Amino acid sequence: MSTFSRLIRFLAKDGKTYNGDAILPGPGVTDLARATQAHVIKGDIFGKYEITDQVAEVRLILAPLAREDVKTVRCLGLNYEQHAKESKMSLPKYPVLFYKPVTALSGPFENIPVPAPAQEAEGLDYECELVAIIGKEARDVLEPKALDYVLGYAVGNDVSHREWQLKRGGGQWALGKGFDGWAPFGPGIVSSRLIKDPQSLRITTKLNGRTVQDSSTRDMIFGVAKTISFLSQGTTLLPGDVIFTGTPQGVGSGKSPPLWLKDGDLVEVSLEGVGTCTNKVEYVKCRPRL
Repeated sequence: MSTFSRLIRFLAKDGKTYNGDAILPGPGVTDLARATQAHVIKGDIFGKYEITDQVAEVRLILAPLAREDVKTVRCLGLNYEQHAKESKMSLPKYPVLFYKPVTALSGPFENIPVPAPAQEAEGLDYECELVAIIGKEARDVLEPKALDYVLGYAVGNDVSHREWQLKRGGGQWALGKGFDGWAPFGPGIVSSRLIKDPQSLRITTKLNGRTVQDSSTRDMIFGVAKTISFLSQGTTLLPGDVIFTGTPQGVGSGKSPPLWLKDGDLVEVSLEGVGTCTNKVEYVKCRPRL
């Protein structure tokens, strides 16, 4: 059975939503956000599926996984050495794990909605991250075999509000990172067959066209294989589990003065070999209270 190379989920020009194996527009192009056509995939991408000869025209690229296909959203904090240093925190001995709700996930071109509580104080921040998607059930996995359980890789933005994360969260990070739409990812999922070494990829963020993060996944403290092995010890990882693997240095909170996101800002997070998510910050108008 043939397997996909570059999975995208998209709204086609015929009005239907498909999974597809992206057709890139030319040699040397690797950004899935530039795909305008795809071979339609029929079946379960975590089970049996077929890449058909049907070619559909892309109208809009969506989040690469439908909400019902996602089991959990795990995230790592302080997982890049230089980011830990800019945060003035010691390097962790074990992966720092937290979760985001599934409702935080959104697509590569959707706006980042900022609700009323997150407008009460400054602190809105960006975090470009390599995202690993689990493709088959994994438990007590040894590190040398861990990448065998990866369906593929995407890029994501772990949008965060430092005031809610660090001061109002009672010691838990979830409140400052879990608002709806605060984990845009995509623009698709590149097969682990194509990305054999996830620790050698350039990863960047641009804010309003200016580069603010520029690093390599080799700076991770806990690489993807070590992370999956660790997370699977005594805990079953399921197909459709999404793992945000941490951000490099250059976040807004690490700059002097801090560089906070504002209404209307355009954030682009990119991962080599995968592509770019482009999301606009949108302050949500406050709803009247009854």
